[in-house]
Amino acid sequence: MAGRIGISDLAPLVACGSYPSKAVIGETILISATVFREGHDAVAANVVWRGPEVAGGVKVRTRTVAPLLRMQPAPGVDRYVAHVVPDRQGIWTATVEAWSDPLETWKHAVEIKAAAGQSGAEMANDLATGIELLDRISRRPQQKYATAIRTAIAALRDESRSVAERIGPAVAQELWSVLAADPIRELTTKAAPIRIWVDRPLAEFGSWYELFPRSLSAEVGPNGEVLRHGTFADATAELPRVARMGFDVLYLPPIHPIGKLNRKGKNNTVESGQHDVGSPWAIGSDEGGHDAINPDLGTLADFDAFVAAAKEQNIEIALDFALQCAPDHPWVTSNPEWFTTLADGSIAYAENPPKKYQDIYPINFDNAPATLYAEILRVIRFWIDRGITVFRVDNPHTKPINFWEWLINQVHITHPEVIFLAEAFTRAPMMHELGRVGFTQSYTYFTWRTAKADIIDYGVELVLASDYMRPNFFVNTPDILPFHLQTQSRAMFAIRAVLASMLASTWGVYSGFELYESEVLAEGKEEYLNSEKFELRPRDHAGALQRGDSLEPFITQLNHIRRDHPALQKLKGLWFHGINNEQLLCFSKRDERSGDTVIVVVALAAQGMYWGTTDLYLPALGLEWGAEFDVVDEISGEQYHWGQFNDVGLDPEQRVAHILTVKSR
Repeated sequence: MAGRIGISDLAPLVACGSYPSKAVIGETILISATVFREGHDAVAANVVWRGPEVAGGVKVRTRTVAPLLRMQPAPGVDRYVAHVVPDRQGIWTATVEAWSDPLETWKHAVEIKAAAGQSGAEMANDLATGIELLDRISRRPQQKYATAIRTAIAALRDESRSVAERIGPAVAQELWSVLAADPIRELTTKAAPIRIWVDRPLAEFGSWYELFPRSLSAEVGPNGEVLRHGTFADATAELPRVARMGFDVLYLPPIHPIGKLNRKGKNNTVESGQHDVGSPWAIGSDEGGHDAINPDLGTLADFDAFVAAAKEQNIEIALDFALQCAPDHPWVTSNPEWFTTLADGSIAYAENPPKKYQDIYPINFDNAPATLYAEILRVIRFWIDRGITVFRVDNPHTKPINFWEWLINQVHITHPEVIFLAEAFTRAPMMHELGRVGFTQSYTYFTWRTAKADIIDYGVELVLASDYMRPNFFVNTPDILPFHLQTQSRAMFAIRAVLASMLASTWGVYSGFELYESEVLAEGKEEYLNSEKFELRPRDHAGALQRGDSLEPFITQLNHIRRDHPALQKLKGLWFHGINNEQLLCFSKRDERSGDTVIVVVALAAQGMYWGTTDLYLPALGLEWGAEFDVVDEISGEQYHWGQFNDVGLDPEQRVAHILTVKSR
């Protein structure tokens, strides 16, 4: 239903307001709306900005941070904008109020008529209207500018003065700025509140590193026998290396007991041998389920010590949250109704044709949702109570959307700091909807985007969805060895690291990437040979680093560059520029608040020498057309003098990219 004053095209708005948009603490949020009315009278608008009503699960008094934040005219027909900044986690609301502005209507009319030479007699009604409006303001309690207002009223009444002298004091900037800040509002119309879910900064900006604790310091005999299984103590010893590389989050695959029934062997073979350790994603055995620790890794006390040690290194531990079970998971016996029973009486195992996962039983969310939902919430709260506030959710697209909306909302009532990463490589509508219903971040199809046009198109798609879907660019995963990394070209590993870390505000690396691991299971596959999902895979990171066979120093440099530049800590501000070579990509990121601006030129192919000329869209850099400026390469320290058009050459064997900071002159 239309209001007295027209309000439309509110932003940021997700699914017509069905879901909140996303922001982080300290972020400058642009609130915008189209405001209009019939006729020619002036309209104006303001934003009422209110903080969360719930803190730590307890209802608190709503805090109105900005009761009358005036919106300002912006480019576009009847468009108005305002900026707000949240300072804590939770649901915030921004309510746009539009209103008729009689003061502005009056000011516009008298200035036009005076400029046209109309006399005081001709403008008698206009002058009387001004007196009436100012008199209304003067009667407000505790009016601080009463003297100036009385002076303006007296001038309007003084028929001995010229028209310009009569209206001058009322429209003078000194008084008018006060009147605009505390206006007369008539016909006030309120739009439905814009809801914004505010996360902590790690939700938008961070670097993730994935490793299997069981492989750390592991020893395997000549016949595959496990001589030593990695533990949480080994993972604790690995923390300083992860911290030195500049990673904020250390993600662990499932740490629970691994099923013994139908356990998979090496390279995903159906038959397991005596020494096979199985897939961590086949969760549960007689040793426990989703709230238990694989005893080969240690105890709950060992895990607690590991989490505490990580916090000392400013690293958060992310746990894999995989809602699936091994055939011998305790739930299979205690709650068989949580699974799907086939015609022959057996429980259905997981399939993704032609792939079969005989070691995993999917959960059926429709048979007994009340008890199932309660148990899952209990499990996730169990790990939150042990200091885990980041969860990487396995295959959320195979579970109901309404379940995730319920679960995430329930968790955020008491723990708004919890971050959920959706591992959903699926159709775009499902990926986007997972973001809308509450997932903090999402895996993306960046892993397979290699051509220039594809990267640009995908980047634009993600920027347009950034109000609700935050991408996490993983360069590889234990499941995915993309074809471009199978070439054994070290330059390609560096190229993909640059693209992921510079394009996205959050990126991720699975251990082994820095060692250029590229052995494929079979031609035409995108799976690792001797996959760590099914066996222990110890690595000699220190030796590789000493031999110069590691990408670790370059990854470290990229993460430090990211931390130094606010422009690289958000997706918004990304702009793709022209460069006349299909094997070169040029893009920039700019943080409007600080003015920090970074330009990246990166090769997309690993062999050859590539030359191109940039065609920079200078306004995206915060510069006027025709501007010249200095840039400093964050990788090499070299300095260049640039303009709109610049010749750039890259030999990926020597240098895969320029990461350039724009310096003001």
